[in-house]
Amino acid sequence: MCGLFGLLRAPAASHPERASDVVVTLGTLAEERGTDSAGLALLTGRPAGRDAGPLSGVAGERASDLLHDGCRVVKGRGAFSGVWRHDLLPELDAAPVVLGHTRWATQGTPHALANASPLVVGGAAAAGPHASRAAGIVATHNGDIEAGALRARFAPPTASGGTDSEPLFQVLAGHTSVPDIVAVLTALVGRAALAWVDRARPGTVHLARAALSPLSVALDVEGNLYWASNPKWFRLAERHTSVRFASIVMLREGTYLRLGPPRPGAAPEVLGGAGFVPTGRAFDLDGRVWTGFTPSDEARDRAVLRHRVAPLRPSGDRSATPPATVA
Repeated sequence: MCGLFGLLRAPAASHPERASDVVVTLGTLAEERGTDSAGLALLTGRPAGRDAGPLSGVAGERASDLLHDGCRVVKGRGAFSGVWRHDLLPELDAAPVVLGHTRWATQGTPHALANASPLVVGGAAAAGPHASRAAGIVATHNGDIEAGALRARFAPPTASGGTDSEPLFQVLAGHTSVPDIVAVLTALVGRAALAWVDRARPGTVHLARAALSPLSVALDVEGNLYWASNPKWFRLAERHTSVRFASIVMLREGTYLRLGPPRPGAAPEVLGGAGFVPTGRAFDLDGRVWTGFTPSDEARDRAVLRHRVAPLRPSGDRSATPPATVA
């Protein structure tokens, strides 16, 4: 389980510092969903090339601050409040897109920064029909999926870390059309909420909620768009910052959205998306999915769950069995 949060700025917003205050507040609140590691990706808005290797920066065992082509990624072991630094504020205020993550480790050791997000996946590591021309993605994931089945189906290159997130990002990096992305999301088995940016099109944010892992979206009165794992965080951010939200929406399972400006200089909006039927496992329906939720928010979300449940298979049986729909 992890915490996702982020920002897609409105270029004409009068107070960029207020949106930045919300990002830092969301990151602090997201500590309730993970303190193994935390990080921020600050995108510049400039399209990137295929190479995901850092151009400069510092990488240690406990923390890293690396400048990649098109973004700066700051992350470290421990809670977000220990990773965040006030000297990052000018760059945060200027970043058109920010992706944030707090980690509660499931697959992959919590002691290696290679497993901490956000992760930058280059085009050379992409797997899929568009891999040969992919620039890669910057991405975050909350959940726990069947990574072995994903690797068997899509055959991504060997990952650098041990998480289930990295092979999923490699596959998404090579699938750029809406039908192809939906096919990947439909193939997932397990819990997943995702936020990612194609490095070739850094002004567009992709959000997806597959089975269970929660994801909410908010719009403030200046036109900035945000996302977070818990809708309560927005209400708390409104209480403790100067930002006022026009709407807060909890995404239903099986939702994929593309967010961005419809034209240069315009405020971001929903550009498109699709619905799909996600698949979880019986043990995925766990109260920890809604860690930090108010009882009423949890009850409303539980009432509209619609994922299918993958049946258990006998040991050694690799045959496909149609999943059952959750009641």
